[in-house]
Amino acid sequence: MSFFLGLVMGLAFGVGLVIAFVHSENYRSKLRFDLAATTAAFARMTVEDSRKILPPEFYPSWVVFSQRQKLNWLNAELTKIWPFVNEAASVIIKTSVEPVLEQYRPAILSSLKFSKLTLGTVAPQFTGIAIIEDGGDGKGITMELELQWDGNPSIILDIRTRLGVALPVQVKNIAFTGVFRLIFKPLVTEFPCFGALCYSLREKKKLDFTLKVVGGDISSIPGISDALEGTIRDAIEDSLTWPVRKVVPILPGDYSDLELKPVGTLEVKLVQAKDLTNKDLIGKSDPYAVLYVRPLRDRMKTSKVINNQLNPVWNEHFEFVVEDAETQHIVVKVYDDEGLQASELIGCAQVSLKELQPGKVKDVWLNLVKDLEIQRDNKYRGQVHLELLYVPYEMEKEILNPFANPNFSMTSLERVIKSADGVVVSEIDRTPNSKKRDVIVRGVFSVTVISAESLPAMGVMGKADPFVVLQMKKTETKNKTRVVNDSLNPAWNQTFDFVVEDGLHDMLIVEVYDHDTFGKDFMGRCILTLTRVILEGEYKDSFPLDGAKSGILNLHLEWTPQPIYRDL
Repeated sequence: MSFFLGLVMGLAFGVGLVIAFVHSENYRSKLRFDLAATTAAFARMTVEDSRKILPPEFYPSWVVFSQRQKLNWLNAELTKIWPFVNEAASVIIKTSVEPVLEQYRPAILSSLKFSKLTLGTVAPQFTGIAIIEDGGDGKGITMELELQWDGNPSIILDIRTRLGVALPVQVKNIAFTGVFRLIFKPLVTEFPCFGALCYSLREKKKLDFTLKVVGGDISSIPGISDALEGTIRDAIEDSLTWPVRKVVPILPGDYSDLELKPVGTLEVKLVQAKDLTNKDLIGKSDPYAVLYVRPLRDRMKTSKVINNQLNPVWNEHFEFVVEDAETQHIVVKVYDDEGLQASELIGCAQVSLKELQPGKVKDVWLNLVKDLEIQRDNKYRGQVHLELLYVPYEMEKEILNPFANPNFSMTSLERVIKSADGVVVSEIDRTPNSKKRDVIVRGVFSVTVISAESLPAMGVMGKADPFVVLQMKKTETKNKTRVVNDSLNPAWNQTFDFVVEDGLHDMLIVEVYDHDTFGKDFMGRCILTLTRVILEGEYKDSFPLDGAKSGILNLHLEWTPQPIYRDL
């Protein structure tokens, strides 16, 4: 009996132990699960979440919670050290800007220098901070600081006119908003862990100031105020604004690779514009274009004025130096010429150079806008047509062109054009003693007018009798197709040859007309440069008709080059 009683009690005790063990493991598993969930929650917790749990007084003073608090701390520290920054920055600005002021000095002045320059007692306020990628090479750190400054500087310019009159001009009411870029590069193992500091004004969002003659009125001397203001803005652009950068060595070493250097050339063909906004009450606008990569007076290019025209055709070439293809743009601004009065802006547009494939021509139509910075106005102001070619200096050997030799007068576009027998133009004699030559892209331009589609109805019966007129712009050589009666989708399949003396600077104007017993009615047109056909040899494409509600023209273009060389 005792045996059975012990057996039962042992079994009961064993089962109890098993149940207790299982319960314990389940409880411990639940604790582990809760701990994992809590850890994951803490990992996802933001700074704002932590501030809800504990108020700021429970944290040490060096802990910051947001970018705003970081900026407040940075601004407070800058205010403390501003007297020292003011002294050092004033010296740097004077030594770097004053030579540039002299360089851009207006012709009516004999000298232009600072007689006094201090930045005042009010420190700038940082409004944003960011760390950006530095080319992906991992060899530096780039920081951008956005700041606003409505300071009380004391800046007096000592100017002297050609007539010997000395004028102390005060620069007042300065309001500035911009982004400064700081580059710490290269990173090294020696303290402070970077070899040099580069600084630059990455973006100038706002710069307002007024000029006043000390003890007088600057407006009493005509032209001085505008000339001085333009000179100051040019000096800032040329001495501080990106891609210009100032290099301050921190550790001994060669940092010439950090300095501003040209990296390539940008060839721009200003082809045409269409549907421009009319700025004149009587007649039409007289448009011209201003193009630039850097807004410096000596680097800005201006086209000719096309009078009384809202669809101007320029077909002009310009070349620009590129210093940083990753951040620079080509900007085009179209104005209405007002004669003796200030020109009125019709619209502007820009293309980022990083969008261009090096060595390849890009054909673009750009919508004009009122302002490149603030694009709130969606009003249609017309379009401008550009052909762009960016050639980095290191690519010149790849495309085998002679443009690297200053003895040759060629555009970047002419570098990539091949001759009739496949010999690249760059294989011309490039010896230093050879005469300077100009390459003329001469050849036979064959145009096959294949057909048209969806032409607008012109007749009473909803049909048209279309024919095509082809004209080379420079030589004014004309040809025309036969008339196709009663068709809105005519087929011609006619070929015309044009002898072209200067292919890069000529254009093909193709116009479609409706034949009428007593004349002809205009149906639409398209304007083509010869750039693409010269580069590709031949191609077939469809072109929409400008000035028509509908219509597409199908053409086959072919180029047979006959390059010749002209001694200059």
